[in-house]
Amino acid sequence: MHKGFNIRTQTGFATIAMICFFILYLPIATLVVYSFNSGTSIAVWEGFSLRWFSAAWNNDQVIEASIRSVKIAAVAAVVATAAATLAAIATTRTAAYRGLTFKYSFINMPLMVPEIVTAVALLIFFSRIKVWTGYSGLGYLIIAHTAFCIPFAYLPIRARLESMDLALERAAADLYATPFKAFRYVTLPLLWPGILAGMMLAFVISLDDVVITEFVKSGGQDTLPTYMLGQLRRAITPEMNAISTVFLLLSLAVVTIFFFLSRPNEKTE
Repeated sequence: MHKGFNIRTQTGFATIAMICFFILYLPIATLVVYSFNSGTSIAVWEGFSLRWFSAAWNNDQVIEASIRSVKIAAVAAVVATAAATLAAIATTRTAAYRGLTFKYSFINMPLMVPEIVTAVALLIFFSRIKVWTGYSGLGYLIIAHTAFCIPFAYLPIRARLESMDLALERAAADLYATPFKAFRYVTLPLLWPGILAGMMLAFVISLDDVVITEFVKSGGQDTLPTYMLGQLRRAITPEMNAISTVFLLLSLAVVTIFFFLSRPNEKTE
């Protein structure tokens, strides 16, 4: 009996997969291990110590840059997810029409354009506004990060909407539910995992952005990635490893929280 093609049964597939995972995760594991190094070298192990975590915790510049990064990422993720949700609903809960494909491409354009091009364009645009208004606060970074994160939030939300059965929404309409009530009580609960996924992705993308931040920020507005980039141009110590390890744990925590929040929704489908 013909069982069909199964790539997992192909010779060498498991070996290649293991090699790929090894190459991918070995540098991360090395970074985490050397964040506990007691010496000043990032390549020579001199014993176990938490000194670099303590140094990062007591570094005012690191704390300030971390708070600024989280603040920008949180605001940008919320605003970008809200805009992406509206865009996803508008482009999926409608009949096909001429120009719809162009709208898909327009929303996803930041994913296709090199980030350096977007950064230079934002630099020129915001520099003119800074001259006209005299304002040079964090608003520019928040706007830039929000615009860049919208397509990242849009993709999982749109995918979720396209996989949802329209029967429940049509049943709500047949029972005289207003469009807002149908969205609130039917669409939104089913869409919630996609919204969480989009927000999580937007938050992470904003949190580790370097190129756009480096071009748009004003003096004294370093985020953690730009601060670390500046430190790498000077003396490199395991303090950078310690900071990266903390943010790795933060990312794992976000993924874990998202997993547990999305589980009840998946069971009810």
